[in-house]
Amino acid sequence: MLSGLLRVLRSVRWYVRELTDESAYDRYATHVRTAHPDALVPSRREFERERTERQESDPRQGFRCC
Repeated sequence: MLSGLLRVLRSVRWYVRELTDESAYDRYATHVRTAHPDALVPSRREFERERTERQESDPRQGFRCC
């Protein structure tokens, strides 16, 4: 019973992380480590700052209110 509940909670956590794009940094860091082993992996803060700047500078992204 407990293992089933844990499996459901893990699935919900995974779904929410994918839905909110919370897992984007994890995917990016894994990509950098495997494809570019000599490159430095930026911190999560640096990654989020660059991603936000890229989104805001792209007119195709649409209006961002806050």
